[in-house]
Amino acid sequence: MAETPVEVVTRLSAKIERRKAYADKWSDYYDGKRPLLFASPEFRTLSGGLFDDFSDNWCQVVPDAVVERLSPMGFRLEDGTLDQAAGKAWRRSQCDVEFNLAALESLISGRSFALVWKPDGVETEITFHNVDQAAVEYVPGRRNLRRYGLIRWSEDAYDFATLFTPSFVFRYQRTRGAGQWEDRTANLRPKESAHFANPMGEVPLVELPNRSRLRGKLRSEIQTVAPLQDAVNTLWAHLLTASDAIALPARVVLGMDRPTREITDDEGEVVGEEDLPIEPFRRNRMLWLEGQHASIAEFSAADLGNYTKVIEVAVQHIAAQTRTPPHYLLGTMINVSADALVAGESGLVAKVMERQRFIGAALREVMRLEAVAAGETSRAEALRLGGVVWRDAQFRSDAQYADALTKLKAINVPDEALWERIPGVTPDEIERWKSMRDDQAAAIVGGNISGLFGPKPDDGPVEAETEGG
Repeated sequence: MAETPVEVVTRLSAKIERRKAYADKWSDYYDGKRPLLFASPEFRTLSGGLFDDFSDNWCQVVPDAVVERLSPMGFRLEDGTLDQAAGKAWRRSQCDVEFNLAALESLISGRSFALVWKPDGVETEITFHNVDQAAVEYVPGRRNLRRYGLIRWSEDAYDFATLFTPSFVFRYQRTRGAGQWEDRTANLRPKESAHFANPMGEVPLVELPNRSRLRGKLRSEIQTVAPLQDAVNTLWAHLLTASDAIALPARVVLGMDRPTREITDDEGEVVGEEDLPIEPFRRNRMLWLEGQHASIAEFSAADLGNYTKVIEVAVQHIAAQTRTPPHYLLGTMINVSADALVAGESGLVAKVMERQRFIGAALREVMRLEAVAAGETSRAEALRLGGVVWRDAQFRSDAQYADALTKLKAINVPDEALWERIPGVTPDEIERWKSMRDDQAAAIVGGNISGLFGPKPDDGPVEAETEGG
C-alpha cells in the first residue's frame, strides 16, 4: 500500500534523527570533544577529571587536508566549453564560499545536501544543508533516481518540513519537538496553499556523498582515525601524569628514621608525634642529616621518550591509513626535495581526485537542476554530459607550473587549455584574457602596432620655424 505524504515525512524525519546521532559523534571528534578512553579504572580514580578537556586532536587535520584541495572553478558543457551561466549562478548563490562548508560536513558526517529552488519572482537559489536538516531517498534499485527529498528545520514554536516529490511539494508543521505533522499554516501568505505542484518536475534536493559503496553505508572520514585518536589521548594522559610524578630524579635517605616532633596538649603533656617537613633539614640550601649510618641515594628519572615514540607510531598509522602526508601530522620536513614532496603527497592527491569524482557528479546534477529551474532545458541537457572544472589537487610552486605550461605550449597545446591549468584562475579571467588577446590581434592586423604599447605621449604643439628665424 502506498504511503501518504505525512507517513513519508514521519519516516524520513526518523531517518534524519538516526543519522544525526552518527554525525554528532564524528563532529565531536572533529572538535576535539572526546572523553578519555583505554584508561584503567585505577587511573581514572587517581586522575579524576583532570584530562576531561584534553585532546591531541588529529581528527581535524585529516578532513581539513582534503577539503582545502576541493575547489570547483567552473562547469563544462557537453562540447567542452565553459558554462558562463552556471558560473554566474554558482557565485550568485555564494556557493564559492558555502561549498567548502558543505564539503567539510560531507567528509565529517558522510554526506551533506544541496537544494536548488526558484522562488516566485526571484532568481534560482542554491543552498547547502547538513544531515540534521535533510534526507534523500532513492527509487529502489536506482541509485541515482531520487524519489523523495525532505528539508526540515525549526523556527519559533514549530518544526517545519518540506517534502519534495517529482510531482508535488508538500509542506507541514508541528509543535516543536513533538506532535503529529499537519498542513502548514504558519508563515504562509494569504490564500497560499500548503501543498502545490512541483514546477521542476523532479526532486531538487541532491546528496553530496563522501564515499559511495555498492554495499554498506556512507562513512565519515574520521571513522578510521577515531580508535588511534583515543589511544593517543590516553598515552598523552599517562605521559603528563608521569612527567609530574617521575620525570625528575628522586632522592631517598637511607639508614635514618623519619624525623618527627612531639605533639603536646595545652598542659604540655605529649599526646602524639608527627613527621617533620623537609625544610628543617636544609641550611643555606645544603642538605644535612644526623645519624651514624645515614646516606643519600637517588632514583633516576623515568624516560618519557617511551611514550612519545608510541605516540609517533600511532600518528604514522593515522597518516598511512588516511593517506594524509606525514609532514601534515608530524611537522618534519627538513631538506626535502621537490620530488620527495610530490611523492609524499601522492596518496592525498589520489584521495582528493577520488572525492572529486563522487562530489563532482553531485555538483554536475546540482547545476543541471539550476538550468532546469531557469527554464533552459538545452543547457540542462548539455550539463548532464558535462563536468566540473576543479583546481589542481597537486600543490606546486609557480616555477613548476611555468615549466610545465611552457613544455605543453611547445607541443602546440592551445592557450585556453594552458590558462585553465593555472591554479586559482577563474573562467571569467580566462574570458578577459581571450578578449585582451583578440584586441592585441586586431591592433596588429589594423596596423596599429604602437597601440599595443599604449597611446603616444603628447609633447605639446610644435612651433613652426620661420624663414630667417
